[in-house]
Amino acid sequence: MNSIPALIVALSICATGFAAPSRPNIVLIMTDDQGYGDLGCTGNPIIKTPHLDRLAAVSSQLTDFHVGPTCSPTRSALLTGHWTNRTGVWHTINGRSMLRDNEITLGQLLKDHGYATGMFGKWHLGDNFPYRPEDRGFTEVYHHGAGGVGQTPDLWDNSYFDGHYFHNGKVVAAKGFCTDVFFEQARRFIRECAKEKKPFLAYIAPNAPHSPLHAPQKYLDMYKGQPPAIAAFFGMISNIDDNVGETRALLRELGIEQNTLFIFTTDNGTATGEKVFNAGMRGKKGSEYEGGHRVPFFAYWPGGGWTKKHVSNILCHAVDIVPTLLDVTGAKRPAGLKFDGISIRPLLDPAGRTDHWPRDRILVTDSQRVRDPIKWKQTAVMSGPWRLINGKELYNIHDDPGQERNVIADHAAVAERMRAFYDAWWAELEPTFAQTTEIYLGHPGHPVVSLTAHDWIQEELPPWNQQQIRRGHGFGSASRPAGKGKKAVKTAPGQSVHRGHWAVKVITPGTYTVSLRRWPVEADAPITAGLPAGADVTGADKAFRAHEGVAIPVTQAILRIDGRELARKPVAAGAKEVTFNVKLTGGSHQLAPVFTSNDGNEVGAYYVVVTKQP
Repeated sequence: MNSIPALIVALSICATGFAAPSRPNIVLIMTDDQGYGDLGCTGNPIIKTPHLDRLAAVSSQLTDFHVGPTCSPTRSALLTGHWTNRTGVWHTINGRSMLRDNEITLGQLLKDHGYATGMFGKWHLGDNFPYRPEDRGFTEVYHHGAGGVGQTPDLWDNSYFDGHYFHNGKVVAAKGFCTDVFFEQARRFIRECAKEKKPFLAYIAPNAPHSPLHAPQKYLDMYKGQPPAIAAFFGMISNIDDNVGETRALLRELGIEQNTLFIFTTDNGTATGEKVFNAGMRGKKGSEYEGGHRVPFFAYWPGGGWTKKHVSNILCHAVDIVPTLLDVTGAKRPAGLKFDGISIRPLLDPAGRTDHWPRDRILVTDSQRVRDPIKWKQTAVMSGPWRLINGKELYNIHDDPGQERNVIADHAAVAERMRAFYDAWWAELEPTFAQTTEIYLGHPGHPVVSLTAHDWIQEELPPWNQQQIRRGHGFGSASRPAGKGKKAVKTAPGQSVHRGHWAVKVITPGTYTVSLRRWPVEADAPITAGLPAGADVTGADKAFRAHEGVAIPVTQAILRIDGRELARKPVAAGAKEVTFNVKLTGGSHQLAPVFTSNDGNEVGAYYVVVTKQP
C-alpha cells in the first residue's frame, strides 16, 4: 500500500525534551454532526458547553484540523490513518460505509500493544463480520447499528430513549437517553481498567447531535425561546457536555487523570447550527467548503505536559491521529503498514519543535456521496492558507475565511501545484475503487448473516432508516433516478424495478438458506401486513418508529443472484418470510432478492437472513 507523497510518509517528528510516561490511557471522544462553531469556547453566543469550554482552556488545540464532510469517511480516516477513499469508505450507505478487511485500526494496534480497547456508541463502518468493531481490535464494544439509532440495520423500533444495543455481539436493553447510556458504558469500562491497572483506549462516539433531533426535556428547556430544531440540537450538545464533565471527574476520582490523554473532536461540520454561528465559515455538513470539514480538536494530557491552552494553526487531518497516538504510546507500526498521515505530536506538545514542519504540505478531503467516486466531486485540496475547491476555485482563508473571493486568476501557479498533487493522489487511489467491500457468507464462526437494505449497492439511495422501511421505500415508484452520465430509467406508470444488490463473498461453498423478509426478524410481522405507528419521543423531530408501517401487496418472492433469476415462490397469506435453499460456489456474488406484486411492481427484500447449512 503506497502513501502520498513519499516525503510525508517518511516524516516523523518527535516531541522534544519532556519525559512523558509510557503507555498513557486514551479517552478519544468524537461527536456526530457537531461543527466548529457549536461550542461556547469557539464563540457561539447561545450554546451552553461549560465543561468543554474548561477543557479547551487547559488543552492543546488545533484550529486548522480537518476531517471528512460526513460520518463514515471521517471514522475510517481517524481509525486507520488512511485517506477515506483508500479504505473503501467514501459514503455512509450503499455498501460504501464498510471498512475494508485489509485495514488495521487503532483498536487493533493498541490491543497488540497491551491495551484494553473499548468502543462505545456509533461505529458506522460495517454491521456484519468482519467489519464490526469487535472484529477490528476492540475488546469491549457497546454500540447501535449503522449510522444512528433507528437506522435500517439498527435494532427494530429503537429510539433515542430506552433502546436496545449490541454489547459484545449480544442484544441488551438499556434505560435512558442514548448518549447517557454510551458514556456510562464507557465509564464502566474505564473503572474496570483502572481496577486492573491496565492501559486503555476508550473510543466514545455518541450518535448525537445527529438527527433525528431528540433530547431529554431538561436540555430542551435550557433553550426555551429558540426554534425547536436549535433547542434540540443544542440540547443534545449540552447533554454531551455534561457527560464530558462526568468522565473527566471520574478520571480524577480514580487517580488516573495524570496519565490519561483526553481528546475531544467531531466528525464533520455542523448539521443544524450554522444559522446561529458558524465561526465565519462557508458551508456545513457535506460541503467541500471550510464549514463542512474544519472541526475542533482539544487534547489534554497532564503526564505529557499538555495542561495549558496551547494553540496550533498548522493544517492537519484526521489521517494524522493514528500516527500521533502510536508516537505517544510507543506502539509499533507493523512492517509494511504505511500511513497517509504523520505524527502531529510536535504541534500538540507546548515544548514541541516545529522549525522544520512542512508548511507547504497538501491534504485532500472530499464528499463522495455516490456509488463510485467521481474525480473532483465536492473536493477541497488544502495547503497552508490555500483551498482549491473542485479544481476551479481558489481561496486564501487567512485573508478570506468566508471563502467569498475566488482568486484563482491571480494565483495560477498555486492552483496548478495543487492540481498536480491531486491528479497524482487520484491516479494512485482510483484503481482501488473497484475493490468492492463484500459481506462474508459461510464463515465457520458466523454461519448466520443478516443483510439490510442500507447496504444495497445501487445508483439511487437505498432505504437507510426505519421510517423509509415503514413507508415502503421504492415500491411503486415511476422511475429510477439517473446515475452519473446516465439517463433516468422510465418504467411503466406506477411500476417499480429493483436494481440494487448486496455484494457478498462466499467463504465456504455449499447449501445456503436465503430467507426474504419485508420486516426484520424482531418485528415478527407478516410480509404483507402493515404496522401501527410506534411511540414518539421528546424533541424537534418525529421518531423514525412514529410513522405508520404501510402494507405492500406483494404476491411473489424471487431469488436473483448474479443477475439471474434462480427461483420464485408465492408469498403465502400470513407468511413472515419466504425461504430458498440454494447451492453457492465460493467467491464473489451479487445477491438481489425481490418481492413482486400482481401489477408488476417489485421491491428489494429489505431484510434477508442467509444461513449456511451443515
